[in-house]
Amino acid sequence: MGSLEDEILVQMVHDFMEYSESPARPLFSSSSNCPPLNNQTQYFTLLDILGRGTQYEAEVLKSILNYMRNKRNTEKTIDMKKWLLLKLKMDGYNASLCQTSWVTSLGCPAGDYEYIEIIREPMRLVVDIDFQSQFELARPTASYKQLTDTLPTIYVGTEAKLIKIISLLCSAAKQSLKDRGLHLPPWRTTTYMQSKWLASSLKKDLNNADNEVKSIGVHCFSNWVPPIVKPKRRNLGNGSGLSSQFSNMRINCC
Repeated sequence: MGSLEDEILVQMVHDFMEYSESPARPLFSSSSNCPPLNNQTQYFTLLDILGRGTQYEAEVLKSILNYMRNKRNTEKTIDMKKWLLLKLKMDGYNASLCQTSWVTSLGCPAGDYEYIEIIREPMRLVVDIDFQSQFELARPTASYKQLTDTLPTIYVGTEAKLIKIISLLCSAAKQSLKDRGLHLPPWRTTTYMQSKWLASSLKKDLNNADNEVKSIGVHCFSNWVPPIVKPKRRNLGNGSGLSSQFSNMRINCC
């Protein structure tokens, strides 16, 4: 018999797939042990957002949960995201490891983040294996705690769904902190949270693509511009051997 965690993960996939066949059924059901919410509207709205998954999202989630259950047989020193990326690519998914970074702006400190994306035209799925913890707060109210507990640990979904989740949770986080007499920290604002997964300029680094695919997959970079590389001068036999070597070793500084 598998562990309790395994059974929970299997049930998540089962509920996800059943919802795809019956849109009226939410992906996650409320627990009778959870405290009542002051704002039931936010809770049921979140359930509705999470429940609107496609069959393809359910397929990807099921694959990931199977990988994660077998992770205990792999070396713990292997980076989890890179390991998962390799498994996805081996199974034919068009997956990439994405690294976003952003500079400080008004009310939003600089930061960086890493997640996996899967492309299946015209769909782009965001895969985050540590999703729930990104929304945690210190001293949350019972209402906010139930919202974060409802979030999946592993997120597999579209950008459109993610935008709705971020908007709802950031609004709830602000209210939770206000009720505790605290201010909303800049790393829990909507702008900061969206920067993690929804960079406005997301580019793929295709340099040495073959080697990247063999190792950890193609990387996506936000706000990254490749340097201009000037062609090397040919050595036509003029000048000393030392000067021609320096010519060939010329570096373009940007």
